[in-house]
Amino acid sequence: MLKRDPAADVRPPPPDGSPKPRLSSDELFRGRHEVEIEHQGEIYRLRVTRAGKLILTK
Repeated sequence: MLKRDPAADVRPPPPDGSPKPRLSSDELFRGRHEVEIEHQGEIYRLRVTRAGKLILTK
């Protein structure tokens, strides 16, 4: 399996004032209460609490 170079995924920041991408939590979770996010080779867990808040942990 080829290992991706995380530096290849780095993009320059958009100019000030440009719209930022937005995902709804419904899109992101798709009916689940937890998702895993890979960031720079590390795995993070994003979950919805009973109170409806979001918690991100490594």
